[in-house]
Amino acid sequence: MSFLEFLVKRKALKKDEANKVEKELKKTGLAVEALLLRKKLLEEKKLFQLKSEFLNIPLKDVKPEDISPDVFSIIPKESVEFYKMVSLGLNKSKRILEVGMVYPEDAQAKEALKFLSRQQKFSLKIYLITFSDFKEYLKKYRAPEKEVEKALERLEQEIKSEEQGAKKAVAPEKFTRLVEEAPVIKMAAVILRQAVEGRASDIHIEPTTEDLRVRYRLDGVLYTTLILPLKVHPAVIARVKILSRLKIDETRLPQDGRFSTSIGGRRVDFRVSTFPTTLGEKAVIRVLDPSESLDNLSDLGLQYRNLEVTERKVKKPYGMILVTGPTGSGKTTTLYTILKLLNKESVNIVTLEDPVEYFIGGVSQSQVRPEIEYTFAKGLRQILRQDPDIIMVGEIRDEETASLAIHAALTGHLMLSTLHTTSAAGVIPRLLDMGVKPFLLSPTLAVAVSQRLVRVLCPICKKRVKLQGATRKFILEKINNLPQDIKKQVVLQDIFEPKGCKKCNFTGYSGRKGIFEILEMTDNLAEIIITSPSEKAITEEAKAQGMMTMEEDGILRVLEGSTSLEEVMRVAES
Repeated sequence: MSFLEFLVKRKALKKDEANKVEKELKKTGLAVEALLLRKKLLEEKKLFQLKSEFLNIPLKDVKPEDISPDVFSIIPKESVEFYKMVSLGLNKSKRILEVGMVYPEDAQAKEALKFLSRQQKFSLKIYLITFSDFKEYLKKYRAPEKEVEKALERLEQEIKSEEQGAKKAVAPEKFTRLVEEAPVIKMAAVILRQAVEGRASDIHIEPTTEDLRVRYRLDGVLYTTLILPLKVHPAVIARVKILSRLKIDETRLPQDGRFSTSIGGRRVDFRVSTFPTTLGEKAVIRVLDPSESLDNLSDLGLQYRNLEVTERKVKKPYGMILVTGPTGSGKTTTLYTILKLLNKESVNIVTLEDPVEYFIGGVSQSQVRPEIEYTFAKGLRQILRQDPDIIMVGEIRDEETASLAIHAALTGHLMLSTLHTTSAAGVIPRLLDMGVKPFLLSPTLAVAVSQRLVRVLCPICKKRVKLQGATRKFILEKINNLPQDIKKQVVLQDIFEPKGCKKCNFTGYSGRKGIFEILEMTDNLAEIIITSPSEKAITEEAKAQGMMTMEEDGILRVLEGSTSLEEVMRVAES
């Protein structure tokens, strides 16, 4: 029985109406549903309810705002538009993909889906969806692309008119004019605005063998957001270079720059780095939004003893505060937060950075330039002649900088800097390796702060889970290792896991906070540094004085419902 016969049987259509439709189908080549709606013989909702009954496939109402962009991208865009089918949800544990189809009876569409399911190893659950829902779905997820598509059309016309032949390149002076035309400006503006509105920390614009990919880093994780034709790559990169005042014709060497623009009524800074790859230049843009800055140490994630020790040491007029951790662990944010707390009219604060990220009013900030031999060591020598009270050096990288930093801390300055080690206890052996004398460390090093960033659970959708079994046993072991005064304050309770909703872009997380371990200099530690400064001995002494490891600090965050155990283990073990 055909669908038209079924409609006649259900008295939704008259026999003569069905005959007329059947004749027109052969002439127009339209689908039955499209023709019935065009002729207004049935309402869409009623039509698809009957189709659902005919095919024995459930009809599903689609709410695009409730569907994750990550889920949407599972089915390639070309297949979505050609076969009129969309991914609605993915059960990751059971590997079941829910798919909404306007034409689930289409044999070609079913074959395409089967191929995709074999490739990505998931099973399928098919639903019927209406034309209207399909259009709304596309409208929602193609919104950021539409502006880019319009710009692309105009850009392609510009490129065509500038080219002298099919294989000839655009002349340099004409290319420079081209990247200042409205289409490229619009495209770059869309990329920047989407990043700021989505609270991304970085934008990656990178060529692949087939296209130009734009990825945003959200809460420490990269997501592909836009796919552009490869031919627009030179124009987009050139536009970024023009904004950053970089050399547009230099494509063989890395370049660094920065620029500012107004987005959504506020001023946002962007730091740009270009890098030559085998497929062409890649640009990474760091989004520096002043409105995202933190006002106090507790906002960073410091708590209990960690907060008390840091606040006490920051108030001292001299000594060295070192923040350590891998790239992207929030070290610079911690230093800037401390600087903002110390920034008063009565003190002279001078910084030496590579590069300067945020501008702070009242602070003298300087950027090192190794290419003209203006290094951290050279700059630090000069800073000491500027009558500073507080000095911040972006990073201690070598013996000379380490020696000068120690000297500055010894001569009555508060010195802030960063170091690359995996733990707070590792700071001391690292400085000793750099040639710092053991007897100079105890009077200069006030505190070593090691940190990582964990994603914070979305408060809207996080789900409560019972603390039991192996998880309960593991957390109890960690609690037993905590310092006695903190252990008394810990309440063993249910924990939370990520779920995902439209508020958090279906990641289950929203924002990041630090987990820390804080090593404070003491008389006992000073003695160990002189006698046997191994990382193991230093860690044991630090634990004896009440230091929590990053993992233990993370467990406290899990018990208070801020983050998940899985997230803490992922970060603390890195």
